[in-house]
Amino acid sequence: MSEPLSPFSKQELLPQEEMLEVLKQKGELFIGVPKELAFQEKRVCLTPDAVNALTAHGHRVMIESNAGEGANFSDKNYSDAGAEITADTKKVFSCPLILKVEPPSIEELEMMNPQSTIISALQIKTRTKKYFETLAKKRITAVGFEYIKDEDGYYPAVRALSEIAGSASILIAAELMANANKGNGLLFGNITGVPPVDVLIIGAGTVGEFAARSAMGMGANIKIFDNSLTKLRCIQTNLGRSFYTSTLQPKTLLKALKRCDVVIGAVRGKDRAPIIVTETMMEHMKKGAVAIDVSIDMGGCFETSEITTHDNPTFEKHGVVHYCVPNIPSRYARTASVSLSNIFTPYLLKIGEDGGLENSLRFDRGLRSGLYFYHGILTNKSVADWFDLSYRDINLLIF
Repeated sequence: MSEPLSPFSKQELLPQEEMLEVLKQKGELFIGVPKELAFQEKRVCLTPDAVNALTAHGHRVMIESNAGEGANFSDKNYSDAGAEITADTKKVFSCPLILKVEPPSIEELEMMNPQSTIISALQIKTRTKKYFETLAKKRITAVGFEYIKDEDGYYPAVRALSEIAGSASILIAAELMANANKGNGLLFGNITGVPPVDVLIIGAGTVGEFAARSAMGMGANIKIFDNSLTKLRCIQTNLGRSFYTSTLQPKTLLKALKRCDVVIGAVRGKDRAPIIVTETMMEHMKKGAVAIDVSIDMGGCFETSEITTHDNPTFEKHGVVHYCVPNIPSRYARTASVSLSNIFTPYLLKIGEDGGLENSLRFDRGLRSGLYFYHGILTNKSVADWFDLSYRDINLLIF
């Protein structure tokens, strides 16, 4: 009797190995790093070491001549690391992937090719509707690095720059108190037999923590005010010792302001920083005391604050020296550049490995939270609400 006919051969009926889909590498990244044109912006997104790591993985990096000059990285440093150097700004902006610190201007967006990608800060408060209309017209994909989250749900770029701003605020205060800067002649440092400098920090976030860390390291007496008991508890745990902490009660705050030599304002709000220290409170401070408002980029938390620049950073009001420069990390451009570069480089390498930004966005929720434009479609709800624009959910567009 003959065997029944089967639609499969004997070979096909044997167990087969599973064929999994393999992600194909879609070629190398071509990254353009233009020179920053924003006022007093000296930072750069990639250091020569980062360029070296990227070119070693087969990616191309084009850097505009003198882009790293403000952070003391020469064109030779970059070319030795494998970057292509050009003086032609349009050539840099024609790269498929642009990396910037400050958001691009309308003129810079016009130089970009349609369907390009830009990774930069968004700085929603300084944008205009025309900026988003230009992105839409050119069908650009844009990522705001201050919205990118890491695997723990934190914002790595914001935290890195806040660490610098916090540490820097104490160093700036130490400079301003020196006689050479017409300060009150007090030295940070626990000198034997001399009462330590009193530092008051308002806000127990990252800026407050790093300001406290620096002030303690220099021997100062610190007091930290914040309305979040959890944050106050965390800051004591992180610094490994207990010190004066308090919630923001006007009577207690005024008492601390009268005694302190330095006050650091590091409070952030949703749309604007809340005013914590009123003008009347400032009038009660010591003559020659130093007030540093790190929240000035969000409007400032001292009522007497007015925006200043790196060239002319201070003014005096009620005998108190105010320092209200919005871009403190740019004062230490090299450190800030290395810090930003450390955040960008792993993301860029990952995008290369995944075969392009599209695939990275599929798999990396943290990177997806930084995306605010996808092929000319607005995908960020807060931007849409702020500018009264319509937006689409990125999860519906990508999958």
